[in-house]
Amino acid sequence: MGAVTVLPTFLSANKLLVFVCLIVLSLKEGYATAEAETHTIHVASLSPSSVCTPPATAKGLDKKSSLQVIHKHGPCPQLHEEKANIPTHAQILLLDEVRVKSIHSKLAKNLGSVNVMKKDAAANLPAKDGSVVGSGNYIVTTGLGTPKNNLRLIFDTGSDITWTQCQPCLRSCYKQQDPIFSPSSSSTYSNVTFLTNLGRYISSVYDCQIGFRSSNSPGCSSSTCVYGIEYGDSSFSIGFFAKEKLTLTSNIVFDNFLFGCGQNNQGHFGGAAGLLGLGRNKLSLPSQIAIKFKKIFSYCLPSSPSSTGFLKFGNDGLSKSVKFTTLSTIPGGESFYGITIIAMSVGGKKLSISASVLAAGGAIIDSGTVITRLPPTVYSALRSAFRKQMNHYPMAKSLSILDTCYDFSKYSTISIPKISLFFGKDVEVSIDARGILYVNSISQVCLAFAGNSNDFDVLIYGNTQQKTLEVVYDGTRRKLGFRTGGCT
Repeated sequence: MGAVTVLPTFLSANKLLVFVCLIVLSLKEGYATAEAETHTIHVASLSPSSVCTPPATAKGLDKKSSLQVIHKHGPCPQLHEEKANIPTHAQILLLDEVRVKSIHSKLAKNLGSVNVMKKDAAANLPAKDGSVVGSGNYIVTTGLGTPKNNLRLIFDTGSDITWTQCQPCLRSCYKQQDPIFSPSSSSTYSNVTFLTNLGRYISSVYDCQIGFRSSNSPGCSSSTCVYGIEYGDSSFSIGFFAKEKLTLTSNIVFDNFLFGCGQNNQGHFGGAAGLLGLGRNKLSLPSQIAIKFKKIFSYCLPSSPSSTGFLKFGNDGLSKSVKFTTLSTIPGGESFYGITIIAMSVGGKKLSISASVLAAGGAIIDSGTVITRLPPTVYSALRSAFRKQMNHYPMAKSLSILDTCYDFSKYSTISIPKISLFFGKDVEVSIDARGILYVNSISQVCLAFAGNSNDFDVLIYGNTQQKTLEVVYDGTRRKLGFRTGGCT
C-alpha cells in the first residue's frame, strides 16, 4: 500500500515540474516575441554627429556606377552653410508642410498660372509644381558641360526638370557653394529653340511655341525656349531650356541632356547648385536616359545626416533580396510614383483599419517629403498604438506637425515598437528605427508620422521612413522594390 501511495505522488511531482518548465518556456517565448517586435536604441546615438562617417557598405559601392548621397545640412557635403542659414527642425517641418500642401493642391487640380516676364523671353508658367526644394534633404554630385563642372544638386522624385544656376545671373542668383555654371565656357552647350528636334521629348513645334500645359515643362517665345518653376514656398528658377553633356559617373555620360539653365533663381536650396529631377515625366532624368537604363534607378538614404547613401542607375548588381510591389499612377499627378499600401503594423500587430481607408486618396512615394503623411483615421490608430506601447516614457511638448514626442534625457537605452508597411504582392517593409523617430533633442524625440487634413488627401510615403532602405524604381515595368539594410 505504501508503494501504491508514493507512486502517484512521484508522478504528480514530475507533472508539476513539467508544468513549471512549460510556463517558464512560454514566458521566455513571450519575452522573445516582444523583443523581436521592438527596437532597442542607445539614447546617445540619437544626438547628431559633427563628423562624416560613411557606413561599411559604402566601401563596396562601385563609384563607376553609383553616386554618393549626402544630407544637405550634415557634415558630409561640406557646403559650409552659415549657421544662421541652417534651418531649425521646426522650420524644416514647416517647409515640409508647405510642400505637402502644394502636392495636395496640385493633385486636386487647384493650380493657377503666373506670367513671368524675362528679358527677351516670356512664358506662361504653373503657379506651383508640387515641389518644395526647401524640404529636399539629399544631394548628389553630377558633372555638367565640357570641360566638366561638378555641381551638387538636390535629387527629387517629385520633380521632373533638372536645372542649375547659370551665368550670367540676369536678375538674381542665390548663394551656392560650387562655382555657378557658365554656358559660354562649355564647348557642348546649346540653347533649345522651337526649331530644335527634340524627338520624343517635345512632340511638335506647335507644342514648344505655346508651352506645355503640364508643370515642369518649357515654353517658347521668339526663337529660344525658356522654362520656369515656382515652388510652393515661393522659391523659383527661371531661365533658358538647354542641351548639355551630363556626366553622372566616369562610366555614365550622356550628350544632349535637356535641362534648365537658370538665370533668375531664389529660394531655400541650402547652398546646392540646383535640382536633379527623378520624376516620371518625359523630361526627367530617368526618362531621358531610358535607352540605356530602362527607367531603372535606386537609392538608399543614409541613416543620419552624418552618414552617406547612394544613387545608382540600371539593375546591374541588384540584390536578389529586393521585394517588388506594383507602381501605379495618380490621377492628375502622372509625374509622381503611385503606390498601394494595404496595411500597417505597430509592435507586430496590424492596425484595425480598412485597406479602403488607406486607398481613399491614393498614395505616392516621395524622396523630397520629410515626414510620411497618413489619412487622419490611419494616423489616429497608429498614434494610439504607439503611445500605448510607449506609456512608460515621459511625454514632451509637440514639435510643429509632430504631436507625439518624448523626453529621453534620463535614459541610456530605450525600446520602441517596430512599425511596418504592407504593400500588394505580400511585400512587408519594416521601417528602420531611425525612420520611426524624428529627433529635435534628446528631450524632444517625436514619432515621425503626421496626419493629413482629411482621409481623401493623398498619402505620402516620406524620406524619413525610407532611411537605410534600398528603394528600387522600375519605371518601364511599373515596379517598386525594397531591400532592408541598403546602406547601414
